[in-house]
Amino acid sequence: METSQTFQATIGVCSDPGIKPINEDSVGFRIPDDHLRTTKGAVVVVADGVSTAEAGKEAAERCVNTVLSDYFATPETWSVKHSVQKILTPLNRTLYNLGHEIPNEARGYITTLSMVVIKSHMAYLFHIGDSRIYHLRGPGQLQQMTRDHTAGLSENQNYLIRAMGMDTGLNVDSSVVTLKEGDIFFLSSDGVHDFLAEQDIQALIEGYADDYQQACREIVAAASAAGSNDNLSCCLLRIDKLGLENIEDLNERLTRLPFPPELSPGLKIDGYKVLEEMYASERSQLYRVVDMDSEQQLVMKTPSQNYCDDPAYIERFIMEEWIGSRVDHPNVVKVIPPKKERQFLYYLMEAVDGETLDKWLEKHSDRRPSELIRLVEQIAQGAMALHEKQTVHQDLKPSNIMVTPELAIKIVDFGSVYAPGIHEIFIPMEREVALGTLDYADPSYRFRINTGIKGDVYSLGVIVYEMFSGALPYGTKLEHCSSHADFLNLHYVPSYHHRDIIPLWFDRALEKAVSIDPEKRYETLPAFLHDLKNPNPAFLKEDPHESGGRDMLLFWKMVSFVLLGLLIMTLLVLAQR
Repeated sequence: METSQTFQATIGVCSDPGIKPINEDSVGFRIPDDHLRTTKGAVVVVADGVSTAEAGKEAAERCVNTVLSDYFATPETWSVKHSVQKILTPLNRTLYNLGHEIPNEARGYITTLSMVVIKSHMAYLFHIGDSRIYHLRGPGQLQQMTRDHTAGLSENQNYLIRAMGMDTGLNVDSSVVTLKEGDIFFLSSDGVHDFLAEQDIQALIEGYADDYQQACREIVAAASAAGSNDNLSCCLLRIDKLGLENIEDLNERLTRLPFPPELSPGLKIDGYKVLEEMYASERSQLYRVVDMDSEQQLVMKTPSQNYCDDPAYIERFIMEEWIGSRVDHPNVVKVIPPKKERQFLYYLMEAVDGETLDKWLEKHSDRRPSELIRLVEQIAQGAMALHEKQTVHQDLKPSNIMVTPELAIKIVDFGSVYAPGIHEIFIPMEREVALGTLDYADPSYRFRINTGIKGDVYSLGVIVYEMFSGALPYGTKLEHCSSHADFLNLHYVPSYHHRDIIPLWFDRALEKAVSIDPEKRYETLPAFLHDLKNPNPAFLKEDPHESGGRDMLLFWKMVSFVLLGLLIMTLLVLAQR
């Protein structure tokens, strides 16, 4: 059977009673056709009811049916491990209680359980009992991924020591496999793998690569011919196409990687040669590297050893890469996928030829307003590309914006990004509400208030103010504010106080964008951009405070002029006497 859409797989199953009158095995799978394929993944499961228990068949069937229904009913924001734990724990208790409903007449609802959840780029394996899960990759050998929970009575006789329904407590083995297209998983009951050698199973899998349903039938027939005296069940699944990687799976895969050591020019890591250190801070390092195969220059970002035991920091670092990989826009730096499996935690970005906006502004203070506006438009377009992915940058500032020699803009650094949907996912780690730089970050962040897109509106407003005036809208007063009231008492300094050629309507747009009160800001960046480029009629009226100031100045000038006239007249009269 083949599936379609983003994730694609080939599946085959077979279950046969063999020489026994009743088949106490149960096999099943489910690959949703809707959005659950992305949020929950695909599931294959094999259960082998214990023949010495009177209700082994019922236990196996209940396990398979419950897993395939209840797992997909768990909240989509739950992790795979959390979801499986939440369904298996009560299921085990139910089986145990069913087996002990009538005192002194225990029927034994006991079964093994082996299941694989394929979600995004990860396979999550769960196992209890002596059914098995095997993994086959490329030309390699079939590898057993589970261990049998049995103890030997004799050379030819074993008994289960762990199974579903055996005890009130549940101890399930779990592991995770990073997937590649072409990976194969084989699940079987002991009626198959106890009677067929692994090389024989592998040969049958490879011999029927175009028909997995037939492959499963042939494997069952071969085990039966080899003398199997038990029920025979197996399931084959091949990964034909992987879906897009999500943050949970990226987190699962990368948190297991060690931090790279401090890098210096000439060192090589995963096929990339370090050319130079570009930047280093307490939190991270940036290196210019070259792909030794393609000779393409890239930028490698590595985490700081200061945080190697900080789960929240590691999670945020991993999220930076995932956020960047989801955005494909000419004004946002591209995250480059590594060419092979990483041995250390880092990520790669395109190398941008140019300089940061703050350095560019120092060298080009005489740029025409029309040229500056074109840069502003590109910054806004890049930020809007993030907003379309339900992501807020939170740290827009000149040093995080690159300007190329062709005057193209690239927003860099995803270290402070905030994605509301991700922050609702079940991940037991504390997160910082916001990071950012004081002069450019929304003051609300200081009080753990996230204003969403309006936070980026504020930051862009400050950047535009500085680009056109050479100053900041609140000067250096922000650093002296410690309470919310202190911020609200700040007074905006009109940009034309620094450069008198700035039009009133343009300054009013800036004032609205950088309002300390988020409720008074623009709702979106396009609305802010429109008012920067098109005079808003509401902004063309004279500011009463400004006009009042100018009227008072004129008044005192007139008073001074009159007094000067009176003084001159008095001196003339005295001179005539």
